[in-house]
Amino acid sequence: MASSQGISWSIKEGSALDTLPVYVKELMAGGVAGGFSKSAVAPLERIKILVQTRTEGYHSMGVRQSLKRLLKHEGFAGFYKGNGASVIRIIPYSSLYFMTYERYKCWMLDNYAIFRSGPLVDLLAGSAAGGTAILCTYPLDLARTILAHGVVDAKASLESGSRNFIAQPRNSGIKSVLGGVYRESGVRGLYRGIGPTLMAILPYAGMRFCIYEELKRHVSEEHQRSIVMSLSCGALSGLLGQSVTYPLDVVKRQMQVDSGRYKNTWKAFTTIVSEQGWRQLFAGLGINYIKIVPSMAIGFATYDMMKLSLRIPPRQKTKSASTV
Repeated sequence: MASSQGISWSIKEGSALDTLPVYVKELMAGGVAGGFSKSAVAPLERIKILVQTRTEGYHSMGVRQSLKRLLKHEGFAGFYKGNGASVIRIIPYSSLYFMTYERYKCWMLDNYAIFRSGPLVDLLAGSAAGGTAILCTYPLDLARTILAHGVVDAKASLESGSRNFIAQPRNSGIKSVLGGVYRESGVRGLYRGIGPTLMAILPYAGMRFCIYEELKRHVSEEHQRSIVMSLSCGALSGLLGQSVTYPLDVVKRQMQVDSGRYKNTWKAFTTIVSEQGWRQLFAGLGINYIKIVPSMAIGFATYDMMKLSLRIPPRQKTKSASTV
């Protein structure tokens, strides 16, 4: 009896999944992958932002010392400050990124005989997907940076009975942060730093999928669904892609937290180099390497696992896709 009920439930579950459009399943898989990967490395992401924006007391410290200082001043919760905004941003971003990558890739392979399934189509589809996702979710990235940039000495607050602000933003929530930015600078203010972001995300997002898919092609078919394989290929793709575009990420962060200083991307770039030195363009890169490996590995592995769980069919080759 129980066995027949289990079979019946399994059939119903399968039927419900099978009725969902493929793009909805891709959105779900991408969102879960993004949420898991971002939360797993939230403490390192917080430290990286503090280093990139030259927050007092953090810009010249190592990872271990920074984590100890943050724990002392803000407690364990300080490791995850701004992570709520980060997760709220990353779920729609990751959903759109993975889903639109699949859609753009299918569209290119189906409509242009010049493309074959290979590195070029992965690079172009990944770049287009990254640009689409970032344009739709950028204000949330701005809010995340502003929230993560603020530092409060929680210990001093308890001792004195008042908050000791070091570089605390005037607002403490996503809604209030975005509302404040909008009142001050309008819609344009919600997209400050979008220039270097797009300049970085287009090659980076393309390279992530290009390198990941190319590495997978060199793995035997029986191992392509292995979690270890997904973790390894995802880690390498993130590591290589981020190395090329990292300076633009530093420029973006400084533009996000200093709204009135930089008029455009080039002005921000040259000002940072002249006033802070060229090494500042790579501030936090070591932390980023530590962060990007588990983040990308978990993200791609989770996405592949979700595709299997949701029974997303593999891409079928069309004549145009397979034509030599």
